[in-house]
Amino acid sequence: MTGYNQRRIAAFCAAAIVLTLAGSPVQAEPRWRSIFDGKTLNGWTPKIVGHPAGENFQNTFIVKDGAIQVSYAGYDRFGARFGHLFYKTPFKAYRLRLNYRVLEPPLPDTPGWARGNSGVMFHSQSAESMGLNQPFPVSVEFQILGADGPGPRPTGSVCTPGVSITLAGVRQPVHCTTSSGPTIPNGTWTALELEVTPDGDVTERINGVVVHRYASIALDAADPMAAADARRLIAERGGVLPVTEGYIALQSEGHPIEFKDIQVQVIRSRR
Repeated sequence: MTGYNQRRIAAFCAAAIVLTLAGSPVQAEPRWRSIFDGKTLNGWTPKIVGHPAGENFQNTFIVKDGAIQVSYAGYDRFGARFGHLFYKTPFKAYRLRLNYRVLEPPLPDTPGWARGNSGVMFHSQSAESMGLNQPFPVSVEFQILGADGPGPRPTGSVCTPGVSITLAGVRQPVHCTTSSGPTIPNGTWTALELEVTPDGDVTERINGVVVHRYASIALDAADPMAAADARRLIAERGGVLPVTEGYIALQSEGHPIEFKDIQVQVIRSRR
């Protein structure tokens, strides 16, 4: 078989992929779309504690060698200036894939829990809707953890500022749920993939291996990290709790990290 025919067959198969997840037939678009051009932050909006949306305080987010880097070169101390970089378009059902690596060193006053810690936020509120001093957007976090000491530190946990999730049929009462992911040495490029179906089922993968599955994202005024922010959104939404779409954001928590090859593939229901 010629290389040309092989490519044609591969393209046909990709276009015809039909998935059956949670009993619902869905179809992924055949092509992945890059949402980071590898050169600029065009299409991305920073929001850093104490600063309005759009102000990239001390160039926290920069582009270097084809990657978005969380950089603290302009900081003398962290000062709890948590930040996020939001992509311009909200998504509902899709796959997201990217590569990341945790760098060194953190800032001296980075909290112990935030060392080697970052994340990909999704189904998030917009950067513009966050309060000036709000540290985390109401969202779901696909948590990234690098190594910190000799012990195990599995990457790929799920954290829920202002929301809750259902795991194995049980609504989770805790803010963070540990994953089955590996402990990955800092400086190692790692593949992260997130999948959200039209029914709201979520799958997280690290290096191609599933580390979490959960569903039923909903606003939660009891979440200890973002109770007031969740209550405000619940009031604005007239008491509607389910969260079925939102923005993607990359996190800065006092430890440098890089993200590259950021791509999205939209998933559509065939109903």
